[in-house]
Amino acid sequence: MIVALVVICEVGFWVLLALGLLLRYVLKLRRTGAVVLLMEPLLEVVLLVVTAIDLKNGARAGGMHGLAAVYIGFTVAYGHYLIKWADGHAAHRFGGGPPPVKPPQYGMARAKHEWKLWVRTVVAAVVATALLQLAIWYVGGDGHTGSLSGWQGTALRIAGIHGLVAVYYTVWPKKTPEKAPEPVAGGGHGEGAGSSPGAGSGRSPFKSLW
Repeated sequence: MIVALVVICEVGFWVLLALGLLLRYVLKLRRTGAVVLLMEPLLEVVLLVVTAIDLKNGARAGGMHGLAAVYIGFTVAYGHYLIKWADGHAAHRFGGGPPPVKPPQYGMARAKHEWKLWVRTVVAAVVATALLQLAIWYVGGDGHTGSLSGWQGTALRIAGIHGLVAVYYTVWPKKTPEKAPEPVAGGGHGEGAGSSPGAGSGRSPFKSLW
């Protein structure tokens, strides 16, 4: 049941997102689209409630209960970010809005951007770990909570790995690629001043032959 619900919530997130953007920018129903987008958090509430009920009814705490907590943490941290990203692209594509600003790719600007994303990952890990701990306390010491503890470690490791990525871009910032040199007028065959008649005009004296 929990497996199916996690899948439904994941699919439902993108379905509601696509439907909300369709209503806002294609059908021009901006308020209706906004209401649909605001329904996104309800998916996480439903998932959390059903997970708690499943444990309350005696279900053994397993990997899928842990996955549900991690999914909720990710949505809390990155849900708004993803919706804003998709909304900017939809506004540009269908609503005549300006092109969305691309995240920086080079230098310290990229490092700063990566640290901001890392903060979101930490938030996701903290939310997931807290929910998992509540589930462990809820099940009690006599229950099988090893898989929940394992997911706590997974969430913290993900945050740690992302932190190492941010450190990498800070210590070894990605350099901006050098631009190709501008082509030399006259074909770039090395005609110097006085090397041939008409060189100063930037036109090859042999052009008329071809």
